[in-house]
Amino acid sequence: IVENKIQHHFYVSSVEFLFGLALAIAVGLPLGLIAGRSKIIDAMVDPYVTVFNATPRLIFLPLFILWFGIGMWSKVMIVFLGAVFPLLINTQEGVKNVDRVLVNVVRSFGANEWQVMKTVVLPNSVPYIIVGLRLAIGRAVLGVVVGEFFGASEGLGYMIASAASNFKVDVVFVG
Repeated sequence: IVENKIQHHFYVSSVEFLFGLALAIAVGLPLGLIAGRSKIIDAMVDPYVTVFNATPRLIFLPLFILWFGIGMWSKVMIVFLGAVFPLLINTQEGVKNVDRVLVNVVRSFGANEWQVMKTVVLPNSVPYIIVGLRLAIGRAVLGVVVGEFFGASEGLGYMIASAASNFKVDVVFVG
């Protein structure tokens, strides 16, 4: 019976993690690519990115529980908020650090902005994007577990918190 509970809690946490991370990738990657290529969009987005990246994510947990309820979506949003900024910032820096000579060579052959992005910018930004994903995954795992500590009725964080309050040390360690 305990094994089925652990599997259920793991499944719930995994779904919240995957939805939040997928949403962060869907928002952070394109926004990082666009902000890295456009100085105007960079100037518009940068103050908000800086402020929200410096703000602890857990501050938003009570608001997310109020807005999205105690179910899955409040944890998905905490995961999203934790994961989107490392991905966005690293992607943006990767785009900014692309060799201008390569961009100029591709442009001299008549490439449009999409072709420059596809053939030069994106391939040269991949190391930065991978680093952003690594950071995003770590923050996403932390976000889902800590989010479940405070506002959940299922998931690994909930399992750990309820086991700790009942002095079930073995379940805490398993979680």
